[in-house]
Amino acid sequence: MSKVIIIGAGGVGNVVAHKCAQLPDIFTEIVLASRTVQKCEAIAEDVKAKQGVTLRTAALNADDVDATTTFLKEEKPELVINVALPYQDLPLMDACLAAGVHYLDTANYEPPNEAKFEYKWQWAYQERFKEAGLTALLGSGFDPGVTNVFCAYAQKHLFDEIETIDILDANAGNHGYHFATNFNPEINIREITANGRYWEEGEWKEVEPMSVHQVYDFPVVGEQDAYLLYHEELESLCQNIKGLKRIRFWMTFSEKYLTHLRVLENVGMTSIEPIDFKGQKIQPIEFLKAVLPDPASLGPRTKGKTCIGCDIVGTKDGEKKRVFIYNTCDHQECYEEVSSQAISYTTGVPAMIGAQMILRDLWKEPGVWNMEQHDPDPFMEQLNQRGLPWQVIDLPLEN
Repeated sequence: MSKVIIIGAGGVGNVVAHKCAQLPDIFTEIVLASRTVQKCEAIAEDVKAKQGVTLRTAALNADDVDATTTFLKEEKPELVINVALPYQDLPLMDACLAAGVHYLDTANYEPPNEAKFEYKWQWAYQERFKEAGLTALLGSGFDPGVTNVFCAYAQKHLFDEIETIDILDANAGNHGYHFATNFNPEINIREITANGRYWEEGEWKEVEPMSVHQVYDFPVVGEQDAYLLYHEELESLCQNIKGLKRIRFWMTFSEKYLTHLRVLENVGMTSIEPIDFKGQKIQPIEFLKAVLPDPASLGPRTKGKTCIGCDIVGTKDGEKKRVFIYNTCDHQECYEEVSSQAISYTTGVPAMIGAQMILRDLWKEPGVWNMEQHDPDPFMEQLNQRGLPWQVIDLPLEN
């Protein structure tokens, strides 16, 4: 059906490459590009061994708009699947506009020198993409991504009006390291050391980092310590789910993880303020990233499961109800299929499905869109078919 270029050769890029290769009728040609072409070649070799499909690889600096534009004009893909760093979202959107290529990513833009992420920079591209007749799909990972689609599905099928949403992300896996992050350490640590924020009654409320906690009883993985964070899907969902009164995001962490994080924070290792080191300016968090285990290396040693879902309260036919829409994944099963653990898998599979939605003309609409702004049904159907089956359970209403 179409040629795609995957940009980024980390754990998520690996999953996207494998999952696209499983659907050769849709993804008729796949090019994997990254600054480090050796990583692309290693993924291509594994995809060939496991899926029997040959990928082409290329070296590409995604920060260089002109070089990327030239590359895209030469390759002429239908779609760019951006699974590089969030810092590169805007350069890649610029290159896609210049080359006339549809765009998809899994995380919103974040300035390199400021621990801040929000959609305003990408939403500002709405008219340019619309005028160019191009689609930009934002946040087609799991959270954001699948969680947005869960909310849209609940709004369409399960509720007449939604009052509150709690998005909950539990990783009950164990990789055996004293301290490691399950995705890019720099992005992960910047996210969880920032102030928590949630939306309630039309306004944003802010709390100290990791200061609001609850014990949540998840399906399959049981009770876990969950902490309130700010997460980007809150920004779009609070605008697109009608009648919503409150939306929050929670992620689980062990006390051991938090202890290590506090120590690193206290000694300045999580800072993004540049320091002088041997005549160079470096961010301490960049050094920390270099010494921590590469998330892409965690796959073979991670055991256990994830559970991510949306706890939603609202009304249906005049009755108040509460449901949990969720998916669970097994780290070892994911690794066996695509050589990546479940954190990468739960992001990479929805990126492939979002790409399908565009290539099959189901979600192809000029402009810049968040996931919940489209019909959730075909995406939900594909989740069940492509390795991320979901369930809905009724929960008791809290007193």
